[in-house]
Amino acid sequence: MDRAVVVVAAGSGTRLGIGTAKAFVPVAGTLMLARALEPLFALASPTLVVVVAPAALLDDCRQVVASVAGAAVAYTAVVPGGTDRHGSVEAGLAALPDSVTSVLVHDAARCLTPTVQFDRVFDAVAESLADGSPAGFVPALPVTDTVKRVDGDVVVETVDRAALVGVQTPQGFPLAALRQAYAVSSQSETDDAGVFQAAGGTVRSVPGDADAFKITTPWDLGRAESIVRARSGSPAPADTRVGLGVDVHAFDEAAPCRVGLLDFPGEAGLSGHSDGDAVAHAVCDALLSAGGLGDIGGTFGTSDPAYAGAAGDVFVRGAVGLLAEAGMVPVSVTVQVIGNRPRIGARRTEMQDALAAVVGAPVAVSGTTTDGLGFTGRGEGLAAIATAVVRAS
Repeated sequence: MDRAVVVVAAGSGTRLGIGTAKAFVPVAGTLMLARALEPLFALASPTLVVVVAPAALLDDCRQVVASVAGAAVAYTAVVPGGTDRHGSVEAGLAALPDSVTSVLVHDAARCLTPTVQFDRVFDAVAESLADGSPAGFVPALPVTDTVKRVDGDVVVETVDRAALVGVQTPQGFPLAALRQAYAVSSQSETDDAGVFQAAGGTVRSVPGDADAFKITTPWDLGRAESIVRARSGSPAPADTRVGLGVDVHAFDEAAPCRVGLLDFPGEAGLSGHSDGDAVAHAVCDALLSAGGLGDIGGTFGTSDPAYAGAAGDVFVRGAVGLLAEAGMVPVSVTVQVIGNRPRIGARRTEMQDALAAVVGAPVAVSGTTTDGLGFTGRGEGLAAIATAVVRAS
């Protein structure tokens, strides 16, 4: 992996006045962070995406990242931010492997930045490295308003705007040089290009985009929402369907424990003709239900020798394949695991990633107990409930 984007999403959003971290403010119904990440996963070349998040919201951030990245979630990481933007960028840079040569630093608050702007900056950095003249690059827009220099409320002179630009993100740099620049920075610079330039680096500009403005005030937020609504006016959304799946298995002390495509050594397994993976089976049923394709028992059988001991991914892949034959693809899946054991909290992200890789769409996993009530509360078995959203391909 030779390129990466550090997405700075640890800001408090005080000036926005909504009372939550800015990256978690909805923009026309979708979290700002999710909108900021979407263009990155449309890049043609594999790119490591590191999100710097508020320390108290790391788990929430990981869920957002996984839901947007889908099958590409292995190319992502989430790290806690610092006390200010300077510290947050340093934390993001520290998380990058040394194989990365080009890095872009992007503000999540510029959540409508198009994919082409990331491509433009990446290409410029790569060309500078190839030419042997490494430089930093910033997207810039020409200043169109007349600019005046004032002293108090007195206009002193008109400034020649031909030499002025408004700078945006992502800002791109050779990684090693940017790390060195931050190591010696006085923290007085206002942006990454300032840090880089103060350390002796050359910064050049590439064309910016009007939609890459920063959401800072309620007016900015309203403007962003208006742009999103205007964009969604066409085309009409594709046919979307929702399905539900439920599966229950009793514990079997003699069987290995496999839940959500993960092995849980030392835990009692689940009984069944296959591997008894209630989570995978519920996901399979939800996908089939959404596509109007029946259920797991009717499709794969409950005693077919071909599926004796089969792993849960066999059934999930089968459901995805049947959806494809019917002209549909998964959009997202959510699944809740109900039971006292195994404990999935520490492995939730791993389970989500494993399921998403098979489904081909984001999967969100949660867990709960029944406070000692029912067969799950008595520790007799495990249940899972899944919902799936699919659309016409």
